[in-house]
Amino acid sequence: MPEDVTHASSQRKLRILFLALVTLICLRVEVLRQVVDNVQCATKHWNYWIPLVFAAWEFWTTTAPRRSGLVVEDEDPDEITWLDKVVVLPYAQVVATLAVAVGGWLALDAVSSPTSTYICAVSFRYWAKIPWIQRLASLIDVGIVFTLDQLLTSKQAKKLLSIANRFALVGAALLIAAGFWLVVGGVYWYVQETGRKWLATIPQVYFWSVVRLNVYIVLTLVCALLAVHHIGILSASLIATFTSVLTTATATAWNNAHPFPPMRIGSAFVGILLLLIGIWFHFRVASSIQHSHAAHAISAERLLHRVPTWMHVVLSAFMFLWLGLWLSYHKEVSFHPIDMLMYEAEARHEAFVAQAASSKSLAEAVQEYRARYRRHPPPGFDDWYNFATSRNSSVIDDFDNVYRDLLPFHTLTPAELRERTWTLISNPWNDVVGISIRDGQAAISPNVVPTHMWMLEGIVGMISKFADKLPDMDLAFNLNDECRVSVPYEVIEPMRRAGRQAHMPDQANRSWSPSRSNQWKPIPEQPLVLTPLAEASWEPIFHRFGNQGCLPSSAARTQRRWDRSSYCRSCAHPHSMGAFIANWTIAGDICHQPDLADLHGFYLSPAAFKASTYLFPIFSQSRAGGFNDILYPSAWNYLDKARYDPNPDHPDPSFAEKKSVLFWRGATSEGFSHEGNTGQWRGMTRQRFVHLANNINSTTPHEHLLIKSPANPDKLTYQNFAISQLSSVLVTDVHFVESIVRCGGRDCGDQDHEFSPLFTPLDFQSHWQYKYLLDLDGAGFSGRFLPFLKSNSLPFKAALFREWWDDRVQAWIHFVPLDLRGQGLWATLAYFQGLSAKFPGMKQDVVVDAHQREAERIARQGREWADQVLRKEDMEIYMFRLLLEWGRLTDDGREELGFTLSG
Repeated sequence: MPEDVTHASSQRKLRILFLALVTLICLRVEVLRQVVDNVQCATKHWNYWIPLVFAAWEFWTTTAPRRSGLVVEDEDPDEITWLDKVVVLPYAQVVATLAVAVGGWLALDAVSSPTSTYICAVSFRYWAKIPWIQRLASLIDVGIVFTLDQLLTSKQAKKLLSIANRFALVGAALLIAAGFWLVVGGVYWYVQETGRKWLATIPQVYFWSVVRLNVYIVLTLVCALLAVHHIGILSASLIATFTSVLTTATATAWNNAHPFPPMRIGSAFVGILLLLIGIWFHFRVASSIQHSHAAHAISAERLLHRVPTWMHVVLSAFMFLWLGLWLSYHKEVSFHPIDMLMYEAEARHEAFVAQAASSKSLAEAVQEYRARYRRHPPPGFDDWYNFATSRNSSVIDDFDNVYRDLLPFHTLTPAELRERTWTLISNPWNDVVGISIRDGQAAISPNVVPTHMWMLEGIVGMISKFADKLPDMDLAFNLNDECRVSVPYEVIEPMRRAGRQAHMPDQANRSWSPSRSNQWKPIPEQPLVLTPLAEASWEPIFHRFGNQGCLPSSAARTQRRWDRSSYCRSCAHPHSMGAFIANWTIAGDICHQPDLADLHGFYLSPAAFKASTYLFPIFSQSRAGGFNDILYPSAWNYLDKARYDPNPDHPDPSFAEKKSVLFWRGATSEGFSHEGNTGQWRGMTRQRFVHLANNINSTTPHEHLLIKSPANPDKLTYQNFAISQLSSVLVTDVHFVESIVRCGGRDCGDQDHEFSPLFTPLDFQSHWQYKYLLDLDGAGFSGRFLPFLKSNSLPFKAALFREWWDDRVQAWIHFVPLDLRGQGLWATLAYFQGLSAKFPGMKQDVVVDAHQREAERIARQGREWADQVLRKEDMEIYMFRLLLEWGRLTDDGREELGFTLSG
């Protein structure tokens, strides 16, 4: 064939390869986008099988001399070993690659995290498509790598282009693909308002994550291209697979040496052995091949002349490391974590009770106050003490919650506090209403939304019990359920430190400043237009507001989890013991839990959210971790909007007489899911728990139970079960009522389809027939928890929001805590209900001993403690103490104010 024809044919082939590479890269980006957007529906990937495709290709395309056996370099027959004969067999590379692929599959499958409870909704078309899209992605990866190999190492490419030009050609393909998606992104930005909004509010952590990812991608691409050029696609893909599997599996096994989540460490060890043997065998084969025989051989150059000693050392080190991990891993436990947690909680509760009311006189209370808070009590402390003791308060000394809430406000002058209060309550748009206290009378400021009048009347009713003992002042109360004030850690922490530098004068002034009423500006007839608050309703707020109170180096500020499909071990571990919450206080700290950004309606899309990153004095009913709202007892509970009031039609029988059922009814009121933010409901706590309890459409992930070990009945071990199996022996009745609310566009229909049938609302008093009552957040705190606590039933509580009573009530003594992720729900229910069942495919019965006595004890202790410290009188006592402290903070003479017995 003439040389010019051959040249033209080669150019045409390169052009086709170039266009194919551009097309495949563009397609791969779109496939990746779809998988990431719907990662909760993804299955395990196939990437570790990709080298096997190249090994098979190399085997079937090798020339006859290569297929019939390769020359062994050492030609002395006496020096040839059996291994030398094996490594030159035609299928040796296929065997080596198969070992790496199978080893990678075994190792990653054995150490993989449990699936998260983020909902893979069948109402979305991606429910069944994502697994197939993942397989398509693997095929595209094969095509991209093969095309790269042809552009870099084929005869046509080498003949027409220098090595620099070949690499430039690949770079051009990447630039064209990037340009294509830049144009597509620009069109999307122009057409879609949600796209513009998202780009305008990209959190800083996301930006720097993208920058780091780009750097990693560039380095990986450069290394990959050099590897393909020098050692071929098979060796390059094997090294990439080996490295990624080994580092991922080793890091996971090293960092998760505890029984939960359980790992099949034996299977992982076998997988790692296959991985190590496979990569060693590959290098051994590659070092023995005479490349001159192969037209399509593994490499155009020799990979290694021989397997070096250092490689043997490294591979052996990993083998012994994994042997140690295998031998040291214990999947069985000697005791149930809940037994230990109840024991530890009892000790903590006893310690709280011992110090909460150690003072037996006013003098002792004053002395204890000074010792705790390093300042004099506020004026009127004697009135408060008499008020509290006359109502038989069980808490006299421990008001640390009030101290913590008000601590940073000490850095603002009284004039600044008064001005900020006035700014908030002078603009109705802020959804903040003022309550004025003048001459011993509490009154509601004008221009109140009628729908919230009940709430303000309840607050006024509470304050009226002691208003004559308070100084004149204005208070700003949050009308919304959501908390409002999120000051960055870099600002709030120095304020807290400054607040701790208390000044305790020798001679304190026991009287409030005169003419305090004149210091508070009247509310203008014409509402203010300016506002210090930013509107962020119906938007994700975690990275803009939710995590701002955390250390800049914390996980919540530095990490953005994209993989919603897997359980975040590092997020749950600090506050957990196995599958169960070990520390309710730490569980409320979101700073080690970046995954909560996608697991609660408050962070995903709050229904009403107007907030500030500056310190404003807003009184709220509840708050999430990191927020700086001032907590007060909710009017909802004070007015008994959800009342514990059993009657002949709905009695509250003894615990033993109740139905052994976990019960919940509620609405989709946690957040607003709408068309511009489609599908946010899939991560909301209420929706996830309903999905988890009902195994809707069989898309709910399997759950772990802590059961008696089949090998050793004296031990316990975690084992995986399908929800359909668990629901056949553990009874739940967890459903949404009436129609789907707080939604827009297709999200209403999608939820209706996903959660149907919806149930008819029940009389609230019907709750008492069930042993176990599930309590979940709404848009803010749950108003049902206190009546649940006062009943003979046992509350199971999962909550992001914390309330005024948080220091008083102890998890595992007064209620059963649940992780917001939902893991542990079934295991906790099984602990109390117990089960003994024979599931299909299992040789032995699954046994979990029932702990009805413990359940009844927690229910009784919670009821008795609620009757002791969560009464209406206790709400009044807390509010009185809070407002005395706030009165001092807003007084111009606060540095000299204080209650002393000698005054």
